[in-house]
Amino acid sequence: MPTISKRRRANSELRPANPVSPEEAIAVLRSFKAPKFDQTVNAVVNLGIDPKQADQALRGSIAMPHGIGKSVRVICFCGSDKVEAAKSAGAIEAGSDDLVAKIEGGWMDFEVAIASPDMMRVVSKLGKVLGPKGLMPSPKAGTVTPDVIAGVREYSAGKQEYRNDAGGNVHCVLGKMSFPDAHLAANLRHFLATIERVKPASSKGQYIKKCAVSAAMSPSVLVSA
Repeated sequence: MPTISKRRRANSELRPANPVSPEEAIAVLRSFKAPKFDQTVNAVVNLGIDPKQADQALRGSIAMPHGIGKSVRVICFCGSDKVEAAKSAGAIEAGSDDLVAKIEGGWMDFEVAIASPDMMRVVSKLGKVLGPKGLMPSPKAGTVTPDVIAGVREYSAGKQEYRNDAGGNVHCVLGKMSFPDAHLAANLRHFLATIERVKPASSKGQYIKKCAVSAAMSPSVLVSA
């Protein structure tokens, strides 16, 4: 039989049985006994959607009002006239055919790929490489955009792509435990407002069924949506 650590037992006793406001949820996370490193704070919502229906699938991007405390490695597929501007905005690599060739050669040291619409004919060669890893630029995620410089700047600063999983859940990073409580609560409210705004028209019944927040090594706390 697995042993329950003292920290886990103590934290479980502090966890509210019912959903609480975003501000209260962050305060509860703060009260848990925690490891010494700066934990990432995550949120997840369980939605009343049918993930098998294409018109109910959620996919998009979100930039938190107070950031998430993490910089992201971004590349940019763009014309030669925008390469330097893209790098100045935060791209670790930028280019067109030369960048495609580098990735075809096995280089994958990035987390987000941004592309201008005219570059998609070039990027399409990488469909079998980027697609399975969720790295293919997409208009729905805001990673195919005419303003690639703004796209690079936003994603480098922590803008996230979100999409529902097979269980109708959407996950998101809210920030770090070192953030002020007010910033974490504001990021959580922004996340919930964003999910509410993109509710599919064909979704019936209760939309946001459950919302929970947790730190990397803490119990989750239910949030009233």
